[in-house]
Amino acid sequence: MTTGVLLVEDEREIRDLLRRYLERAGYAVITTGSGAEAIRMVSEHSVRLMVLDLGLPDVDGLDVLRAARVGGEVPVIVLTARSAVEDRIRGLESGADDYVTKPFSPTEVVLRVQAVLNRTARDIATPAAASYGGRLLLDEERHEARLDGAVLDLTPTEWSLLTALAAVPGRVYSRYELVNRVRGYEFAGYERTIDSHVKNLRRKLGPAGAVIVETVLGVGYRLALERDT
Repeated sequence: MTTGVLLVEDEREIRDLLRRYLERAGYAVITTGSGAEAIRMVSEHSVRLMVLDLGLPDVDGLDVLRAARVGGEVPVIVLTARSAVEDRIRGLESGADDYVTKPFSPTEVVLRVQAVLNRTARDIATPAAASYGGRLLLDEERHEARLDGAVLDLTPTEWSLLTALAAVPGRVYSRYELVNRVRGYEFAGYERTIDSHVKNLRRKLGPAGAVIVETVLGVGYRLALERDT
């Protein structure tokens, strides 16, 4: 086992079940049912990904999520019984990279963990740097984005979304395409949540966010900056 997954779930049966499935898939797993302990464990252990139940008894799961997102280094997959679209969007806007609504299949959770970690590994393993419009710099070796010289604090999903759009500047990508490029698998019903990630990305890009990442009505999104030669 090589990859550290932090599983935060207060229901012991669910926690034990997911741990067994993740360990069978080859992941080293540490677990807790406490939000406060989860925040501590993120800083003390080599955590590569967190699977987080939002309905914790001691600390609101969204607060744990925000704490894990400090620095933008630990991807987070949310487990939630909150099936309303508004609750899912709140989690995504707080920095979640993916979500699974209860009841769920443990196999599905494992597949999503694999997809997020594989995507992160691809990002890190592709050394390249490119600039766009004389303003935006994407350095894949450092996994760093800069706008007008300032480093952008992007989540793994926001980084993948931006680099996907930058693959062919000016090309319009549908939400369906972006889901598959960013997530690494097909998932019906997830397309509209891309809008939440685009909203977060634009906010971090500042006042010009909606100009840099343009909406093409009825189609999707594109990077409006040309690649510098």
